[in-house]
Amino acid sequence: MSYYTRLSKAFENALHLPLTPDSKYILMSDCHRGNGTSTDNFLKNQNLFFAALQYYYMNNFTYIELGDGDELWENRSMTQIINIHSNTFWLMSKFYEENRLYLIYGNHDIMKSFPGYAKRNCTVYYCPESRNYTPLLPGIQFYEGLILDVIPGIRDVYLAHGHQADFFNTKLWHLSRFLVRYLWRPLEYIGILDPTSAAKNNIRKRKIEQNLSTWAKNEGHILITGHTHRPMLADVSATPFFNTGSCVHPRCITGIEIEKHCFTLVKWTYCTRKDFTVAICREVLAGPICINEY
Repeated sequence: MSYYTRLSKAFENALHLPLTPDSKYILMSDCHRGNGTSTDNFLKNQNLFFAALQYYYMNNFTYIELGDGDELWENRSMTQIINIHSNTFWLMSKFYEENRLYLIYGNHDIMKSFPGYAKRNCTVYYCPESRNYTPLLPGIQFYEGLILDVIPGIRDVYLAHGHQADFFNTKLWHLSRFLVRYLWRPLEYIGILDPTSAAKNNIRKRKIEQNLSTWAKNEGHILITGHTHRPMLADVSATPFFNTGSCVHPRCITGIEIEKHCFTLVKWTYCTRKDFTVAICREVLAGPICINEY
């Protein structure tokens, strides 16, 4: 099966959500939440992520995570990840209680697509404050793709992780996981990066982004993915392919806001005020660009 067919198949099976002028979505991906060790790449940005999510919760956004939310190649236990990042999962559960949370799986958390995985791992969590097990995401579903309908059947926005355009991380994902878990993870301690990763290999990154752009152009859909970790909003004269970036940049997290039918690429980072106090700030990187411009 080619990358093109994989993307098309995921599109055909995707859940549809409305995208009206009143809709407010925040799209993020590639959090890679880990188990709190030195290889947990999310750890350094967990406060940025929590602050950003609080902002979007208070401002009535729906949170959509475009895959690789949890690092399940390096780590075997989802329970450990939830326990380490319990505040993050608690806040996500508040979105879920209000039907404002949708989760897509990527290659690093593809296990979430397995039958029964969500029920076994995401139904409850241990709350340190109450010292009791508390409902987390009971009944949650993980999707390969989502479609935001502007005009159903005519104009839409397709959301996926993007690994469908990456042969090594789809057809050979068992091998990729083995190499990450037993080879590249230990080498990461001494600074050697995984050359098979689309986020760390620029040649592979460009190829995958070219595949995704080709699909979006040929099929006539606005396509938003993660996977390569490179944030982008396409110019209105270019192929309508966007990327949310990731939550594991050295000094920031990035995402795409959708509001009033417009896309805005933002980053959350630490900034220094005039009185020399440090704060968490939201900055616009690109946009807004509106759907009717494409």
